Amino acid sequence: MQPDSAMTPGLEVTVLVSVGRHPLTGRARRADQDARGVELARSLADAQVRLLHAGMRDESSEAALRGYLGMGFTELSLLEQSEGADVLPALAEALDAASPHLVITGERAERGEGSGLLPYLLAERLGWPLVSGLAAVESVEDGVATLLQALPRGQRRRLKVRLPVIVTVDDAAPAPRQSAYGPARRGAFEATAGPVSADDEWASWHVQPARPRPKRLKIVKAASARDRFKAAAAKAEGGSGQVLTDVTPTQGAEAILTLLREEDVLR
Repeated sequence: MQPDSAMTPGLEVTVLVSVGRHPLTGRARRADQDARGVELARSLADAQVRLLHAGMRDESSEAALRGYLGMGFTELSLLEQSEGADVLPALAEALDAASPHLVITGERAERGEGSGLLPYLLAERLGWPLVSGLAAVESVEDGVATLLQALPRGQRRRLKVRLPVIVTVDDAAPAPRQSAYGPARRGAFEATAGPVSADDEWASWHVQPARPRPKRLKIVKAASARDRFKAAAAKAEGGSGQVLTDVTPTQGAEAILTLLREEDVLR
């Protein structure tokens, strides 16, 4: 269903939010990229912003979702799903029924699969365009949004896309504001019934915590003072390091002084 922006008295924005995971403690929290999407939606003038979440409702997830309510919202729409369910059909049906002009979501979830494919699958099912790596929404006029897309190395690209559109945000989007405790506790959850589809493929997978792999270091054995000085002062490239062996601190200092004398730096 295509919403008619010319007949809508304001920009209708739906932000898909999820339960995040703290990188150190592993506790449930608001997802960083989703919170940036909420902050981006709040910066739009005359926008009617709606928060939408599809997933289980338990004590830990509810506490995390209240972090979004603390950003200045009175309610959050909740599509209750069972554990291990595929949220794609429920989200697609809800978005098709609400017909927002703009759907904002993060690049990928911090829990579960975290593949980043959900926005693309939603865009394919709804038949809407998708813009990834959004940094800002510059303007929305006559059913056309002017978007600023973040590119590698700090570059930006300006795009014009006809609404409705799904956009994903990453770290280039504005940082989210702090969640206020009072509004977070007073906010309400609006439970909505939706289809529940079991994800059989996900149920057959085995998931375990990832462990950081040790990096191998190259051992450099230098014979001359010049080679030892270059190995000690060289900047590592590509994330790989080098270890210089068989050199004591006294020998290293003597090697540097010898090299400086050879280069006519010390007289």
